[in-house]
Amino acid sequence: MENMKDKTAIVGVGYTPQGKVPGRSSLSFHVEAARNAIEDAGLGTKDVDGLLIQPSMGDPSVTAVLVAQHLGIRPRFLCAHDAFGASAACQAQHAAWAVASGLANYVVCTYGENARSGSSKYGSALNGGLEYGMFGAASAYALAARRGMHEFGTGPETWAEIAVGQRKWANLNPRAYMYEKQMTYDDYYNSKKVIEPFRLFDICLITDGGRAFIVTTAERARDCKKTPVFIMGMGQDHPATNTPQADYLAGPTGAKRSGEQAYKMAQISKDEVDACEIYDCFTYTVELELADYGFFRNGEGKDFLKAERIGPGGDFPMNTSGGLLSESYQQGFTPLTEAVVQLRREAGERQLGPATKTKEPEIILVSNNGGALQTHSTLILRR
Repeated sequence: MENMKDKTAIVGVGYTPQGKVPGRSSLSFHVEAARNAIEDAGLGTKDVDGLLIQPSMGDPSVTAVLVAQHLGIRPRFLCAHDAFGASAACQAQHAAWAVASGLANYVVCTYGENARSGSSKYGSALNGGLEYGMFGAASAYALAARRGMHEFGTGPETWAEIAVGQRKWANLNPRAYMYEKQMTYDDYYNSKKVIEPFRLFDICLITDGGRAFIVTTAERARDCKKTPVFIMGMGQDHPATNTPQADYLAGPTGAKRSGEQAYKMAQISKDEVDACEIYDCFTYTVELELADYGFFRNGEGKDFLKAERIGPGGDFPMNTSGGLLSESYQQGFTPLTEAVVQLRREAGERQLGPATKTKEPEIILVSNNGGALQTHSTLILRR
């Protein structure tokens, strides 16, 4: 796989309104995001010959074929890709293989969900999540976090830093659901307990909206409208078993193996990464993934993860849109598209570099985590 380094690039990203957007179908978000990504890349629908979608959890009627029909395209490479929160980076990898091998020229990857104002069953069960009286993802992650408190000495003192640090980024992002809502440490500690040990601000948002991005070859990318973002490295690892069946109760994340694959392909170490966009469905998940990526050892998160370090002006910028906790829950598309926007120098007030008193990024690590720590994919992107 090493020969895939820098052979492909992301050339377009598409956003839709997000937050609470009543009266919209999941399909409509897929289509709008895709069209916006196509326009962002300076392409037309006639140029798109590949389509990968993340199935809508609240609406199984949204299929890849249906999205293609509404886009008005006739793909020669098409699939619905369901690895939960890991799907976006998995799509990027499969799209990269497709364009590199000539199976397609331009692959659009889409997500769309009316999760906040639509289906009440969104996320209610993840691969057996109803067993043992467990309802929804929060219960499975809470089980892992509780064990993590015992094994690693972690807890709210560490997680508050993550939540507060990411909210500071959201306060610089007009698109973020929490843009105008600042958070103090008191706000965090005074927020209600949802499921032990998680408070409200340990848990990601649930939002309506859609995202999309386009993958093509490095050669074609140079002819597109926007600065290409090259895929340096990529990897996947899927523990598969959810928390009650896991042999490592504190968190069977796939970040370690998928990260090792990505570092190897990119031919870099963690020390060459300028920023991280980490899948943050829960604060504890961020800590767990970063440890597995090698940034610190388990149990050292309380010293490494400080809001002033991961937030604006810090030396370890992370989740610069606000992330799933404070921007919008677009599954793995939230961290992936933010990395692209940052590397294209289009992030406005939150742009890494002089605007936020941080290093201007050349290399960003993107993580995607899905299910109850069951799936994982990693991308390393460069300008």
